This record gives sequence, structure tokens and C-alpha cells, in this order.
Amino acid sequence: MKEQDIRPQKIFDEYLRLTDEDTKIYFADTPRTTVACPACGAAGTHVFDKSGFGYSECGYCLTLFVNPRPPRDAFEKYYQDSPSTRYWATTFYKETETARREKIWKPKAELIKAKVSSFSSIKEVVDIGGGYGTFAEEIRKITDWNILIIEPSLHLASVCRRKGFTVVEKFLENTKKVDLGNEQRCFVSFELFEHLHNPETFLNDLHELMGAGDLFIFSTLSSLGVDIQVLWEHSKAVAPPHHLNFFNPSSIRLLLTKCGLETLEVTTPGRIDLDIIENNLQYVQDRFWKTFFNAAKDDSKADFQTFLSTHLLSSHMMVICRKK
Repeated sequence: MKEQDIRPQKIFDEYLRLTDEDTKIYFADTPRTTVACPACGAAGTHVFDKSGFGYSECGYCLTLFVNPRPPRDAFEKYYQDSPSTRYWATTFYKETETARREKIWKPKAELIKAKVSSFSSIKEVVDIGGGYGTFAEEIRKITDWNILIIEPSLHLASVCRRKGFTVVEKFLENTKKVDLGNEQRCFVSFELFEHLHNPETFLNDLHELMGAGDLFIFSTLSSLGVDIQVLWEHSKAVAPPHHLNFFNPSSIRLLLTKCGLETLEVTTPGRIDLDIIENNLQYVQDRFWKTFFNAAKDDSKADFQTFLSTHLLSSHMMVICRKK
């Protein structure tokens, strides 16, 4: 799989352009509050600025995070009806749905089915931040589970309803047990955790919604992913106001334990880290990477990508945890 398959450059660059404009509209005049590392609570050290946001790195657990941070209500207004959010819902998802369905969501649905079956007997899936509803469509095809989508975006919630799903149009923090079904559940969220204003609050609220034995499976971005480490502030994944938190395989365990959740598995099954670096070589100064991409053949790149994924060095991280 190539980055172009799931993020066509022209469309993605337009999305980033709109995002940059939105940062001025929604965040330029908002107050900012200094925050500690969202994983371990240590003070971070400022490492760079991007699009009007500062990023700090924790010296203890290596989490990368936006600091200082605007208030939560500024993000809520942004996500509910900003031009870039609307573009993501109406253009990016629409233009890339077919490719992402085949390359990402079908394999992910099969993976989630296998993982859930090996850990517990689940009757309901709650997709937090269900987006365009593509994962929900794919998991509906291969299981008999009840499916519920939690999606605060007006535009994306409407898309999911048109596809026949029950949608709770709220942020998770505002969701109540009465909004959910009564079955044993697996909560899932994909490409959401890095967006959270306060991950600890999110997990505590989720913990309250979960019953004993319920699972939570989520994917997010790892600060130790090779493409993020190499490209750093030039990484397109480091994209405020969207991506606020970059945990890693060690630091996410710290946070889950703090919030009363048992970590069952952490993997980094990413497939495009090297392709991302190669697509952004103009920002790479290190001689090793320049030489590698000039000399390496496709099979060498594939072997190296497998190594990175196997040894928790991809920026795509998947976590499975449960409430005891």
C-alpha cells in the first residue's frame, strides 16, 4: 500500500490548506493553558511550533503533545462546523472512500472480528467517531453484532444515518448509558485518540460507560513512529488543531493503567511509514535516509517496513484494552 492510495496528495493538501485557514478563525484569539504530559503527568519541553500551535515532548515517556492548549469548547466549535471539517466529510471521504474501504476498512473489520472473537463474546460494537460509516458497513457485512455510531460532526452523522445506522450525535463525554444498548460491547475508535483535548477525561468517561469485560480497541499515532521521528515538525501527521497527542507503545500503557483499563495488546501494524518519508525527502537531512531511498530496492523497503511494524516502530498504533 502507498500513501497516495489512501491520501491523494492534491485532495490532502487542500484539506491541510483549509485547516491552516481554520486555525486562524477558530484558535488565533483563544486563551492557551499550559498542560502536562497527557500520559504520565510530567512537564514537557517545547520542541517546535506549527501553524500557531506549540508542541512539547515528555522527557520521561517521549509523548509528543500540543502545549499550551486552547480550551475544549474552541475544538468543539471547530469540529462541529468548520470549513476543513466539512471538506473532510463531503470531499475527502467521498473521493477516497472506495480506496480506503479496500485498503483500510475491509482488512480492519476482519482484524477486529478476529481480535474480539479471541478475547470475549461481544454482541454490540460502538464506533466512537464513526466518520463516514465505512468501518461500520464492513463490520456489519461479516458479523451479526449490533452497531451504534457516536459521531459529533453534523455532516458525518448525517452520512451515517443515510447508511442506516443508529447515531448518537454527541461527543463521547456527553454520551450516557441510556444512549447505548444492553449487550456486552466492544468500543472502537480509529484515528480519533490523537484528536482528544483531554485523553484522560475521555478514558475516564469511557470507563463509566463500559461494563465489566467490555473491550476498547483503538488506533492512534505513535510519537516513536519512524516517519514522525524523521520528519518531525515537517510531518503531515503533525497537523494542529487535529492531532494534539502522540502517545507511543509505552506511554499509552501508563495512561490506560491510570484510567483503570487493562492493556491486552499494543501493536504497530503500519504499512506506509517508509513511503511517507520517501514522499517528503526534501525535509530529510539525515544521510542514512537519503542514501537508503536512493539505493534500496522495493524488496528491501518492504523488509524494512515489516521490521518497523514488528518492533513497534511504525507510527500507526493499535491498542486493545478492557475493563475488568
